[in-house]
Amino acid sequence: MRISTGSCWLQGALWAGLVCQILAVPEKNATAEEAGSGQWKLEEVPGSWKRLTSGRYVSKGGFSWFRCLVEVPADWEGTPTELFVEAVDDAREIYFNGQRVGSLGTFPPEYRSGLGRSERLALKAGLVLYGQANLVAVRIHQNQSRSNFNVAAPVLFAGKKAIRLHGKWEATPGDDLAWARLSERSRVAAVTRFRRIEDAQVVLDSLKRLNPDDRPLSPAESLGRMDIPDDLTLELAVGEPAVRQPLSMKWDALGRLWVLQYLQYPDPAGLKMVSRDKYLRAVYDKIPPPPPHHFPGRDKVTIHEDTNGDGRYDQHKTFVEGLSLATSFAIGRGGVFVLNPPYLLFYPDRDRDDVPDSDPQVLLEGFGLEDSHSIANSLQWGPDGWLYGCQGSTVSAAIRKYGSQDPPVRSLGQLIWRYHPESQRYEIFAEGGGNSFGLEVDSKGRVYSGHNGGNTRGFHYVQGGYFQKGFGKHGQLSNPYAFGYFPWMTHHAVQRFTHVFVIYEGGALPANYHGKLFGVGPLQGHVVYSQVEPQGSSFQTRDLGHPLKSRDPWCRPVDIKVGPDGALYVADLYEQRIDHASHYQGRIHRETGRIYRLRGKTTGRPTIPGIALLDSQDLVGLLADEHPNKWVRQTVLRVLADRRDRSIVPLLMEILAERTGQASLDALWALHLSGGLNSPTALALLEHQDPYVRLWTVRLLADDGRVTAEEAEQLQKRAAAEVHVEVRSQLACSARRLPASQALPIVAQLAARSADVDDIHVPLLLWWAIETHAESSRDQVLQLFQNATFWKQPLVKKHLLERVMRRYARAGKRADLLACAQILGFAPDQESAKQLLAALETAFQGRSLGAWPAELVDAVIKSGGGSLGLRVRQRSPEALQEALRRVASSQSPLEERRELVTILGEIRQPQAEALLLQLVGGNHDPSLTITALTALQAFQAPQIGERVIALYPDLKPEVQAAAQSLLSSRRDWALQLLHAVESQRIKAAAIPGAMVRKMMLHEDAQLRALVVKHFGKVQGATTSQMLAEIKRLTEVIGTGSGVPHNGKQLYMQSCGKCHKLFTAGGEIGPNLTSFQRQDLQRVLVNVVNPSLEIREGYENYRVITEDGRVLTGFVVDQDDQLVVLRGADGQTTILQRDAIEELSATPQSLMPEELLTRFNDQQVRDLFAFLRSSQPVP
Repeated sequence: MRISTGSCWLQGALWAGLVCQILAVPEKNATAEEAGSGQWKLEEVPGSWKRLTSGRYVSKGGFSWFRCLVEVPADWEGTPTELFVEAVDDAREIYFNGQRVGSLGTFPPEYRSGLGRSERLALKAGLVLYGQANLVAVRIHQNQSRSNFNVAAPVLFAGKKAIRLHGKWEATPGDDLAWARLSERSRVAAVTRFRRIEDAQVVLDSLKRLNPDDRPLSPAESLGRMDIPDDLTLELAVGEPAVRQPLSMKWDALGRLWVLQYLQYPDPAGLKMVSRDKYLRAVYDKIPPPPPHHFPGRDKVTIHEDTNGDGRYDQHKTFVEGLSLATSFAIGRGGVFVLNPPYLLFYPDRDRDDVPDSDPQVLLEGFGLEDSHSIANSLQWGPDGWLYGCQGSTVSAAIRKYGSQDPPVRSLGQLIWRYHPESQRYEIFAEGGGNSFGLEVDSKGRVYSGHNGGNTRGFHYVQGGYFQKGFGKHGQLSNPYAFGYFPWMTHHAVQRFTHVFVIYEGGALPANYHGKLFGVGPLQGHVVYSQVEPQGSSFQTRDLGHPLKSRDPWCRPVDIKVGPDGALYVADLYEQRIDHASHYQGRIHRETGRIYRLRGKTTGRPTIPGIALLDSQDLVGLLADEHPNKWVRQTVLRVLADRRDRSIVPLLMEILAERTGQASLDALWALHLSGGLNSPTALALLEHQDPYVRLWTVRLLADDGRVTAEEAEQLQKRAAAEVHVEVRSQLACSARRLPASQALPIVAQLAARSADVDDIHVPLLLWWAIETHAESSRDQVLQLFQNATFWKQPLVKKHLLERVMRRYARAGKRADLLACAQILGFAPDQESAKQLLAALETAFQGRSLGAWPAELVDAVIKSGGGSLGLRVRQRSPEALQEALRRVASSQSPLEERRELVTILGEIRQPQAEALLLQLVGGNHDPSLTITALTALQAFQAPQIGERVIALYPDLKPEVQAAAQSLLSSRRDWALQLLHAVESQRIKAAAIPGAMVRKMMLHEDAQLRALVVKHFGKVQGATTSQMLAEIKRLTEVIGTGSGVPHNGKQLYMQSCGKCHKLFTAGGEIGPNLTSFQRQDLQRVLVNVVNPSLEIREGYENYRVITEDGRVLTGFVVDQDDQLVVLRGADGQTTILQRDAIEELSATPQSLMPEELLTRFNDQQVRDLFAFLRSSQPVP
């Protein structure tokens, strides 16, 4: 659900690139001796349990104890006694008079949080001391736990009586089971003694209540606490028991109300949570199968009808039930589409008897389930015949046709998506936003969604746009070269939040409400309405007031729609709280739910047209008459799309020929949905007087990603002549979908429109249209910038020049860098060249210039750039001496020293050899020493090996890895290393298997003999050993839950040196983000046996150079002149192709087979919890 206060893929091949060593992190719990006698202080319970994750109570290995006394009346003896306890995000053990009576969650070494669990623990006869003080002790363990959960204090129940243990308890950090002993009673402060007796039912009713003074009200009582303006009236349309937990509502073409009742929330049926991060994003043990073989839940879609016209829905039926976390539905195409993550389902009902004709068709799979506050939601038909939907911020997706092997469309976090039922296409419409829930399509076909933050009413989405999001928590934009994003709609400072809103066009409210934004505020229990005003090609809003404000703290409006009668309908989930914490702790009130109707006080009940009963000509008449209710017009379009009745085409063509305004736009949509929009008609409509007809003609023409040559020419002309900024915005969006030969001429025309230089959308849309083709059609993009006139345009200067240079520089392959050189050469003046040089410098901040081709070096120097490093590469004697001086000076910036060392190695400057050897010894930064060792590989002197071996024992571990790469790269140095092992100056155990195998590549008899002598036969584990290890690890991971935050630390110490996951880690091996990391068995197989499958592009290559070097690593770039190799140590070596004697792939992965052997069981669980996380773990 999108109403949280906190908002809320590994194929085996990729593991072949895990060229990393894992260092076990020691795990240590506080012992009794460390804890001592305890540092007891008084704390309020349950208040202090909400904030346990900070301060003194995590200071002793995450352990703490709380204890109190409870005086049990003597007359309770003989009555069964139970102790109620509840967990927050931790593990708890409960002790009564020294005996352990229960637990919530699991303690290490198989840690699992008990969040959401509560128990009534039966106390055995003889354990309770009646008429005396009894000791209650709670042992707590926290592991990256989240705070601010609502939790009840323990309660002692006996028959109809109860004693709440609410108040002062003793508390201390540390861990000592002796603190629970009965003998400790005398040491517990008297102020912690509880004895007040209450009615058990009263206490029981309050346990899940956040505020003991609040209670759920009847619909009539709640309605009486709602304030509305004098010109409106509010009435109950339907409530419990017919409707409970109403999340989404719609009406069919007969005017009947359909409701999605979200009763399974927040936990999916049939799944087990194996890990959960601090944002409550969960990893489950499996993917649920789709209906009819699913795990039945409590969600359902119901139908409600007002049979007597009194405004109350009095007849109720269920269309489908037994769903689990179904969030939305859409009626059409002969049935009902149901969004039931991870699936999009279609229930056919062609006979319209309100009973599905069969089991559902499963259309799509792959919608994420990590957070039920954020799963895919809000199905809505667009006027183009696509089904639109939202995806929230704390889930991911890998969408494809159900059961297919097509590459999935992957995404992280919030976005707007769409699905075309006829062509079965899924695509991301726009990326980013808030915790997207609620989708509005206005009368011009614009798409909006709300936001779960403050200071805005939401987002106006444009096709292909990138929008602001919570990048650290929800992941980066999918395009690393977006270089910008759109903000939310401008608004004044305002409380969060408005998820769902509509732009009102219903005709049943007074005229002053027409065209206003009406949004629900579930936190505040109100409906807000706002003015919507243009802001360039987008909009800004300002609040005007509240047409509904409730004084009932349980009022939680979560959906708002305009109904067939033109009234506003508000769905009230009716909950005491809307947040992750309360809901995951089971504070859900599934018995209630209401839907209210808000209409004009003097407005009668209009006749609701039976759209489904009208013939197609009459439906066109409703469009031609510009029916005042947008719901009517949109439903007409949906029914016409279902019918595909081409007999109405002449009527629609007549409207388009004679009319402008809403009638003409609706006629265009109806023409398209009926199959009557052809190329000649579209070409004519590009000249239509109505700008929105022109806009949608552009969009519909380009939606398939291809147009005819004539259409492309006319689109280019339209770009040159268009006077309306929203149409120009759509032209930019559509250009991105077309081939470069058709797109870039449109871009050139739009870029010449200086009026758009400061528009909120157009400049970035033009950049994204260019960037889409930057790699696949590089020559055509360069041709665009070859035009001197293009450079003179203000929009190009301000928005495009710097971005195109950064784009190619950031990509960094040789072809990209040559493109940078060409663009610099195109610069018509020094000012433009200076702008490009600044962009180039920004892109290479902290990166090596070593891979720069000579053409780029020359272009930069010719343009007036010419850094010291570039001049050294041109072998300037003065620059060389200055470089040597700066490298030798500890006062020079570290990054500059590393950059110059790399260049000195690449040009094999003999004068640098002695200096580089000096950098291997001494107290230098390890990264500088590693860079020097890599540079020294280009030299051949025997004393290099001797010097490095002499220094080896004193080198830091990460530096030793680079030293091993150097020593194994040449035969003579490798022999020196093996002789050092022979003389025990270096231990054989210190040399990893990957380096031993690399030395064997020299094919030298003496060397091979030494390897066999000290390392034995170089071979991996047997198949049976690997299968046993896979089985063991599977059991380890399944016996407890991992903590993703801890796993991230382990990852960064090991795998992250080579692999990036989300934004964390290196870039030696494959980026792990976009791969299927949920397939545990596949991941384990390829970690335990990394050479089984080696992903294409990450084969381990052996390179033998003419001067005798042997190198291994991944080929990260190559052309007919150069090969760029990246080794297991992360260092990059650039080799001239004519200096390479042999270049061949080997079947052996660089990744060590013993990857997980240094981890204890909990660390393995933690690591895999992070690896299986679907979004970044900050």
